Amino acid sequence: MKLYNTLTRKKEEFIPLKKGEISMYVCGPTVYNLIHIGNARPMIVFDTARRYMEYKGYKVNYVSNFTDVDDKIIAKAMEEGVTAEEISRRYIAECKKDMAAMNVRPATVHPLATQEIPGMINMIQTLIDRGYAYDVNGTVYFRTRKFDEYGKLSHKNLDDLRSGNRSLQVTGEEQKEDPLDFVLWKPKKEGEPAWKSPWSDGRPGWHIECSEMSKRYLGDEIDIHAGGEDLIFPHHENEIAQSECCNEKPFARYWLHNAFLNIDNKKMSKSLGNFFTVRDIKEKYDLQILRFFMLSAHYRSPLNFSDQIMDASKNAYGRIVTAVDHCKDIICAAKAEKLTAEEQQSIREMGNYRVKFESYMDDDINTADAISAIFELVKFANTEVKEESSSEFAKTVKAEIVSLCEILGLIVDRKKETLDDDIEELIAKRQQARKSKDFAKADGIRDQLTRMGIVLEDTREGVKWKRI
Repeated sequence: MKLYNTLTRKKEEFIPLKKGEISMYVCGPTVYNLIHIGNARPMIVFDTARRYMEYKGYKVNYVSNFTDVDDKIIAKAMEEGVTAEEISRRYIAECKKDMAAMNVRPATVHPLATQEIPGMINMIQTLIDRGYAYDVNGTVYFRTRKFDEYGKLSHKNLDDLRSGNRSLQVTGEEQKEDPLDFVLWKPKKEGEPAWKSPWSDGRPGWHIECSEMSKRYLGDEIDIHAGGEDLIFPHHENEIAQSECCNEKPFARYWLHNAFLNIDNKKMSKSLGNFFTVRDIKEKYDLQILRFFMLSAHYRSPLNFSDQIMDASKNAYGRIVTAVDHCKDIICAAKAEKLTAEEQQSIREMGNYRVKFESYMDDDINTADAISAIFELVKFANTEVKEESSSEFAKTVKAEIVSLCEILGLIVDRKKETLDDDIEELIAKRQQARKSKDFAKADGIRDQLTRMGIVLEDTREGVKWKRI
C-alpha cells in the first residue's frame, strides 16, 4: 500500500513502526456548533482509510480528539449564558449523532482537550527546560527559530514568512522574542475557564493539545497523522515542532491531508449563504448519499458540492442498492439452489473486480476508482444474475457487492421500508385496475403515487416501488 506523504511530497510504500499495527491520529472538530459538511470530509475519508487498513489485516489504534476549550466555545457560552463545558458537551453529543448517521465509526479513543491538561503542562515544562519555550508574564511561547526544521511540512521558509508573507505570521504581542513564536499557554481572561499551572491560571494553546493527546494515546512517534489541508500550517507545523523538541524523535512518519470542499465552486461561508451543516443535508438526502459523494473523488482532490452533483450521487448510489435488491429478488424466487458449472466459472471471473478494487485502494486510498470497480461488479450482477440463476449464485454476487461497499462504509443492503396504509391501498387498486385492463385508471393511480413521492416499477417478480 502506498500513501502520499505531505512531508516528502511523494507517494511512499507504507511501512508501519510495528508490524501488523497502525497508530493514527486525526484532528477532530472544535465543538461549538453542529458540524458542517467541511468537517464531514476528513471524518469520512479517514474513517474509510482506517476501514481499508483493517480489511488489510492491520490492528488500527485510531485517535481523534474533540477540542472542547476554545475562544469560539467560550463566546458561544457567553452568548447563551451557560458554561463552556455545557456547550462542548452538547455539541460533542450532536457530533457523535451525525458521525453515526454518516456511518463513521467511533475512534478507538476520542480524547477531550480539557481532560488532558496535566499532560500538556508537563510537555510545556519540558520545552521550557530544554530552552525551546519561555514564559513572559504567565504566557508561554515556543521559540520557533530554535527548531531548525521548522517549515518542513508546509515547506515554508521562516524568513519569507516574516518579511514577505506577514499574513501567515502567528499574531501576538510585543512581548514575544520573535513575531513567529506561538503560544503554548495563555493566562485566563475574566469569565473564561482556567486551570492552574506554574506560569498562570489559564489554558493551553490549540497546538499543544493535539501534541499531548497523540503522545498519550499513541506514543512519542506515530505512523499516520491526518486532517484537512487547512491544518498543514500553522497547526500541524507547530505540532511537529513541539513534539519533536519535547520527545526527541520524529513525530509522525506519514502525513495525510484531504483537500478543500467548495460549495457551487465557492468557498463555504456564512456570509455567502452557502454554509451547510450535516443536519441541513440530512433534511434533503440520506447521509449515505453524502458519504458516497465524499468518496466519489480522491481525497487529495478539491471537491465541489452542489444540488446537481448530490442528485447524481443519489442516482449512482441508488444503482448499487438496486443491484443488491435485484439479487435479493432472485434469491427469493430461484427454483435452483446449487451453483451450476457455468456459475462457478462466473464467480471465479467475478474475483477480478475485488482485485481491481484493492489495487485502487492500495494506491493512496483511491476511493474514486475503487467505486468504479464496484460499478463494474454492479454491471456484472445486472447481466449475470437472471431469473433462471440459482439462489447460491445470487447470494454470492450480492455478498460480494455488499462486502466491497462495506469497506468504504457504504450501506447498500437496505431494509425494506414500509408504506402507509393509504399508499399500500392505492398500489393494490392499481394492480386490480391492470388486471381488469382499465389502464387509464391504472395510469392515473401511478401519476397520483408519483406526486406522493412513490415511483412504481412493474417487473416479472411483481410491482416494486421506491421513494423519489
